[in-house]
Amino acid sequence: MTGKTMCQGCRDGQDVGFDFTMAFQPIVDVVAGRVWGYEALVRGMQGQPAGEILALVDGTNRYAFDQACRVKAIDLASTLFPADGDCMLSINFMPNAVYEPSACIRATLAAARRTGFDTRRLMFEFTEDERISDTAHLENIINAYRRLGFTTALDDFGAGYAGLALLAKFQPDLIKLDMELIRGIATSPARQAIVASLAGLARQLDIQVIAEGVETEAELTVLRSAGLRLFQGYLFARPSLARLPELEFDLAA
Repeated sequence: MTGKTMCQGCRDGQDVGFDFTMAFQPIVDVVAGRVWGYEALVRGMQGQPAGEILALVDGTNRYAFDQACRVKAIDLASTLFPADGDCMLSINFMPNAVYEPSACIRATLAAARRTGFDTRRLMFEFTEDERISDTAHLENIINAYRRLGFTTALDDFGAGYAGLALLAKFQPDLIKLDMELIRGIATSPARQAIVASLAGLARQLDIQVIAEGVETEAELTVLRSAGLRLFQGYLFARPSLARLPELEFDLAA
């Protein structure tokens, strides 16, 4: 797909070719004792997992799907989030689906205007697990998003192709530690040392850290001792289809 075609699709909209919806999972701030935000996660209309939906995405509909995910997440969040709250909405995006940031963000901004959703509450996550051949292009996207007041996050940190090299190239507002670093951390001195070092590095760079995939109180205890305060995972709540889930962990405890 050429850049011209992609920009035309940006203006006119393209049919993804299949239906999907979003599930929401909370990101909690255990120090403040509140929900900090929600991540919008792709699901099928009957709750099929993200993998089944993403398997339908290829070069012919990647751009349209990326755009549709943003609009779908904002549409749902505008009806679910408290209008007077400040919870963040985290949306995953595909860097390789963005041709030119200012053109490709139009549908997102239009959805926010139409629904009255405050764009300052938008966080865009990109994953280092998707091979990014043009880091200058990604830097251009992040800089454009920052100028618009969006928050940016590097997802699955520690699992992908670039890792620290991407962090050296540019600094997002947040990094989300990959769950493989989290799993078993309560009994793994190596994982504890790695996470503590990453947390210290993030503090020096003025980057917040989210630990995702937290499932046990033992994991939470170790991660809190490393200085982390933002968490996401089954310990707190599982993703809920097209609604905000009830927290299963007492943040006041």
